[in-house]
Amino acid sequence: MVYVNIKSITRPVGIIRIMAAIVTCMCFSLVATVKPDSSPYWGWCMFTWVFCFFFTLLILILEFTTVSTKVPFAWEDFTAAFAILSSVLCLCASIMYPAFFACNTCYRQIGASVVSWMCFGVYVAEVVLTRLHPSGQDNGFLSTPPGIMKMLESFLACLIFLSLESAQYSGIPALKWCVAVYSLCFIFAITIILITLGNLTVYFPFSFEKVAIVYNVLAATMYITAMVIWPLYSFHDKRPMNCGRLCSWDKLVLITVMTVFNSIVYILDSIYSILLVFVFRNE
Repeated sequence: MVYVNIKSITRPVGIIRIMAAIVTCMCFSLVATVKPDSSPYWGWCMFTWVFCFFFTLLILILEFTTVSTKVPFAWEDFTAAFAILSSVLCLCASIMYPAFFACNTCYRQIGASVVSWMCFGVYVAEVVLTRLHPSGQDNGFLSTPPGIMKMLESFLACLIFLSLESAQYSGIPALKWCVAVYSLCFIFAITIILITLGNLTVYFPFSFEKVAIVYNVLAATMYITAMVIWPLYSFHDKRPMNCGRLCSWDKLVLITVMTVFNSIVYILDSIYSILLVFVFRNE
């Protein structure tokens, strides 16, 4: 039986989510009125606002109809993780969109950029509210530091994929190795998230946490090699004089920066996982 839960939309978190749905809708509506751009960064920003709007609205509907109490995973963990992920996505879009697509006379783009920062602020407020007023439900994986780092690793990998072009690594085995590192680590990170979200770890005949530690250490090592190899084989000359906005050289720089950041996250993830299993558990 499905009941209506009025409190889900009148409590502070519910009001914040309604505001989030409104501002994200405003954001992608403003951008949609402007001529679409073929750049993958434009598509990523548009995806961010539509993704956040859709899932925020879905969360509101599921909680309003109490269907959220019947889902086969930790609902509070999912909503907390979604708020954190949306904050990071909106922050990235709020920086990326005005930097690449706004100008002094582009009023709709400026308006969309301002509203995007509002989206970021609303989702940060939701994160703060959920952290200050916990529901009493046991924390799941996604809202814990390892889960947050897994989402961050996947997010940074997506930014790398946005900037990758086949011409950048074609015919260069060392750079193909870097692409393989980005792809494999992304696939395994998403797999770990799905396994833990679906509570499938109980079906493993061995310690899933120790397998995750081995993966984290291996992924961190692979990313460190990519962090060294990618700039070493990609940059042979200085930035071309005729290189405009979003040229291939700039994309190489972005990939390098994201590789460094992701390497740091994987190292921190490895250290935290080792401490969590072998140190904190034994105290």
